[in-house]
Amino acid sequence: MATSAPPSPRAITGAVRPASLFVQWGRSIARGARRAPLGVVSAIILISIAIVAITATDIAPFDPLKTNFAQTRKPPTALHLLGTDNLGRDSFSRLIHGARITLFVAVTSVIIGDLTGFVLGLLSGYLGKTFDLITQRILEVLLAFPTLILAMLLLIGLGAGLRTVIIAIAVTRVPGTCRVVRSVVLSVREYQFVEAARAMGASPWRIMWRHVAPQCVAPWLVLVTVNLGSAIFAEASLSFLGIGIQPPAPSWGNMLGGVLAEAFKPPWWLVLFPGLTITITVLCCNLLGDSLRDLLDPRIRKRLA
Repeated sequence: MATSAPPSPRAITGAVRPASLFVQWGRSIARGARRAPLGVVSAIILISIAIVAITATDIAPFDPLKTNFAQTRKPPTALHLLGTDNLGRDSFSRLIHGARITLFVAVTSVIIGDLTGFVLGLLSGYLGKTFDLITQRILEVLLAFPTLILAMLLLIGLGAGLRTVIIAIAVTRVPGTCRVVRSVVLSVREYQFVEAARAMGASPWRIMWRHVAPQCVAPWLVLVTVNLGSAIFAEASLSFLGIGIQPPAPSWGNMLGGVLAEAFKPPWWLVLFPGLTITITVLCCNLLGDSLRDLLDPRIRKRLA
C-alpha cells in the first residue's frame, strides 16, 4: 500500500514562520516595554508629534501665515488656544506647522549625516592605513569647532535657507558618528567569525559589508535617536539666532527668536509653549536613545534580565 510522503520541512517552516516571527516580535516588544517603560512612552510621544507634523494642514485651526492686527498679543482663549503673536497669527497653528519644518530638517540632516558617518567609520576602521589617517585628521579638524559654531560658519558661507540648514546640521553629525562606528569596527574585525571568513577566501569588501557592518547597526541606531534630539536643538538654536529657517515660515526656533528680538519682556505664552515643545521633544529623543542602548547592548540586557 502506497503511503503519502510526509511534508517537507521547508513547507512546514514556510507555513509557520510568519506567525512565529510575529509572536517573537510581540514578545520582544513586550519585554522591552517592561524593561524600559520610559522608552515606550517617549516613542509614543515622538510618533504622536510626527503624526501631528504630517497632518498639520488638516488639523491646524488657522492659517499659520495669516495676520490679524486686531488680535495681536492676545493671551490663550477658547478661540486661540495658545494665544496670538505680535502680528495676530495663531500660535497653536504656527506651533503645529513648525513641527513639520523642524522635524523635517532634523530627520533629514540626521539621516544624511549619520549615514555618511557610518560609511566613513566602517571604511576607516576596516581599511585603516592611509585612508584612516586622512579621514581622522579631517574629522579632528571638524571636532575642534563646537557644533553650533561650525553650523553657523557653514550657514554664513552657504547662506540661510532650508537646504543649507540641513547641510550644516548634517555635517556636524558626521564626526561623532564616524568615531563611534570606527571604534566598533576596530574591535569587531578581530573576532573569530571575521578571521574564519577571511580564511575561507572572502574578499575584504564582502567581509566588511556582510560580517562587520551588521555588528555596528545597534550602536548606530542609538546614535541616530540621540542625534535626532541634538539636531532639533541645533535647528532651534540657528533659527533663534536668525540664520536658520527664515520668517515667515514657522519653526520652533524662529518662533522663540522672533518674539525675543522684538520685545525685551515678551508675553509668556509666546515663550513658554515653543520652548516647552522643544524641551519635551529633545527629552523624548534622549530617553528613547537610552532605552535602545539598554535593550541592544547584550551586557546591559543580560543584567536587566
